[in-house]
Amino acid sequence: MEKEKILLFIPAYNCEKQIVRVLSQLDSEVMGYIDEVIVINNRSTDGTEEAVLTFQREHGDLPLKLFRNEENYGLGGSQKVAFDYAINNGFTHAVILHGDDQGNIRDFLPVFKKKYYEFYDCVLGARFMRGSRLYGYSALRTMGNIVYDFLFAFATGRRVFDLGSGLNMYDVSMLKDRFYIKFPDNLMFNYCMVLALKYYDQKCRFFPISWRETDQVSNVKLWSQAVTVLKMMFDFIKDPDVIKGEYRDKVTEEYRAEEIR
Repeated sequence: MEKEKILLFIPAYNCEKQIVRVLSQLDSEVMGYIDEVIVINNRSTDGTEEAVLTFQREHGDLPLKLFRNEENYGLGGSQKVAFDYAINNGFTHAVILHGDDQGNIRDFLPVFKKKYYEFYDCVLGARFMRGSRLYGYSALRTMGNIVYDFLFAFATGRRVFDLGSGLNMYDVSMLKDRFYIKFPDNLMFNYCMVLALKYYDQKCRFFPISWRETDQVSNVKLWSQAVTVLKMMFDFIKDPDVIKGEYRDKVTEEYRAEEIR
């Protein structure tokens, strides 16, 4: 059996106030399951990069690397950078934790300890299932997300508890054919990943997590995104092969990031 090698990827954009709190979650218990941590700075315009470098200097024993995208690729593009890194560096699993401190990696300790991930192509953090905990999240947004979860459950023929939280885990072998490369580079990347579960018959388990909104700055344009997502879903229902088409506004041949330290 291939030896497990787990990568933790933290996408970061203009989150200098939150990124140190996220990195501080990586205590000895968590790092007992993680082999390497990479922060990918998506061309932040604030002090995010400096905050990571300072943390790195103060925690020299942490296997932490900092990368800077060649250009602002968006959240989806940063995930593509991370997936490529995991594929090219022999990792068996990739965990994604957003750098804005809304999620908590400790919520995945049961997943690590009981090795749920060995039986699935992906384990997805869910904010809207029994056992999840929301703090500072409005009732309107919660209800809207639940409605969309039901719609996507209809589209995919399987239960869906979240269309894209900031804490997910993927089996790298599932990613190696890079089926995701034409997915949107923006926040809607994960919506396509959910539809892909159906199209590629991927095995998935949702897992309840905690989620909080305190001093984060949201990049979600609710109404325009809601309409776009509905169209994406109905197009998939009419013709599932649409998932193999081009979703990007700008086609990027290669998603590059420079290692800063």
